[in-house]
Formats: sequence, C-alpha cells, structure tokens
Amino acid sequence: MTSTVVIDKAAPTRTVKYGSMSRDRTWALRWSYFFLTLFAIFSLVPPIYMLITSLKSSAEISAATNPWWVFHPTLDNYIGLLTSNQFLTFFRNSALVSIFVVTITMLISVPAAFALSRMRFWGSATLATGVFLTYLIPDTLLFIPLFKMMAWVRDTTGIELINNWWTMVILYPTLTVPFCTWIMIGYFASIPKELDEAALIDGATWIQTLTKIFIPVALPGIIAATIFCFTVSWAQFLYPLAFTTSTTELVLPVGIVTTLIKGDVFNWGQIMAGALLGAAPPLIIYAFLMDYYIAGLTAGATKG
Repeated sequence: MTSTVVIDKAAPTRTVKYGSMSRDRTWALRWSYFFLTLFAIFSLVPPIYMLITSLKSSAEISAATNPWWVFHPTLDNYIGLLTSNQFLTFFRNSALVSIFVVTITMLISVPAAFALSRMRFWGSATLATGVFLTYLIPDTLLFIPLFKMMAWVRDTTGIELINNWWTMVILYPTLTVPFCTWIMIGYFASIPKELDEAALIDGATWIQTLTKIFIPVALPGIIAATIFCFTVSWAQFLYPLAFTTSTTELVLPVGIVTTLIKGDVFNWGQIMAGALLGAAPPLIIYAFLMDYYIAGLTAGATKG
C-alpha cells in the first residue's frame, strides 16, 4: 500500500499573514498601553499632589523642601475644616441645591424626553434639536441676562432672588434640563417601539406607558442623566460666584475659594483638603454607578 502526501502550498502564505496580524496587534496593544499610561499620569498627578499638600502644615508647604514628599504628615487641615461651621454650611448648601436640582431636572427631563422621542407630533424633531442647542450656550453668556431678570423681579415684586442659596435651584436647571433631556431622548429612542404599541393596544395611557414600562427599562439612562445633573449642580462655580455674596449662602466650590484665600495669602493646605472633601460625593457616586453611567451614555448611539 502506498500513501500520498499532499503539500498545501498556501500554508506558508497563511502563516505569514497570521504572523503579520499578530505583530500588528502587538504594536496596537503597546501604543494603547502607552497612551493609557500618559492619560493615567495626567489624570492622577493633580489629585495625588493635592492629597500630599493637604497632609502638610503651612510651615512645611512654604519651606523649600521636596514638594512630593510629606516629612511631617498631619490631619490638621481636615480637622480644621470638618469642625468649622462655615465649611459645614457650604457643604449643606451644596447638598441641598444638588438634591433639589436633580429632582426638578428629572421631573422635567424624563417626561419631555419621552414626549419628544415617542409621541410624534409636528415640530418634535426640531424641538428636540433646539433643546440640545440650548445646552451649548455657554454660562458666561447666560449669567448676565439671568442677573438682569432677577433684578427686574426684585424691582417689580419685591422678591429678593439674589444672594440666596435656593436661587441656584432656579438657575441650575437652565444647564441640566437641556442636556439630560437630550440623553433621555437618545435612550428612549433605542427602546423597541413594540413596547409602547403593545401597551397602547392593551389600553394603557401615555402616562402609564411611561411610568410602568419605559422608566424601568430606561433606568440606566435615567441614572446617567442623574449623575450628570448632580455633578453639574455640585461643581458649578460661575453662577454661585455671581449670584451669592453672603458667607451663609455660599456653596462649597465658591466658599472654599472666597474664605480660604484672603488677599494674597493662600491657605494651600486647607484649600487642597477642602477640594478633596468636595470631590468625595461625586467620586463615591461614580464608583458605585459607573456601569449604569456608561450604559446610559452609549445606549442612544444605536436604535432598536
């Protein structure tokens, strides 16, 4: 019995091709790690330096020593802030403003996005685009007319809207409602239309369709919009700086700057400690809800 050996001439070609693909993938991974390392350095160096500075005394900060090392660590900056009624007032004002703004924004954005994405009517697409374009108007152009409007309300009705922390509850939705509505429009549009059609056939109203079907399904998108709204409300600086002056009415970002910087004297230790304490609530929220946030932001990229 004889056997025949078949030589596949194409095999070396495939080997070279696969080897080339493997090399390309290796270089792609190397460049990816390189740029990720650069991103990590630029992202982590500032908060690390803030933490190092917050653990130093004023004397050590002003001394000509290694700025990246703490020779005599201390928690006096944190203790001084956390036992200060002034700082706690700033923190309370920021928390109240953020909670109220998030609530108002969600009560407006979710029904508005549902109506613009599912209840088709004349001009709905144009209105949806206009909502997003409203968000693109910078704060620096809005706070002047808003200030004039509040001054007009004071002169007309006698109601003082300026220099009150709750004034931010009125102002911040001008920033949060347009973008949150846009996020929710994209998310609602990605939900299959068969869901609302089946609900309407079964006799459900539009309100019931929204509350019993769409809100549970669109929960990741709602969480993403909520996180964005909270972040904007917590970290906003321009509006509180322009509309509040009294120490008892300041929110945290403005309060830290105005009370810990006196003339040309910068209390860097407490400034850094206050900035880290102020960044803690958003950081905690992102840490626990990051998956929902990413899912909510990317869901509107495709339509079901």
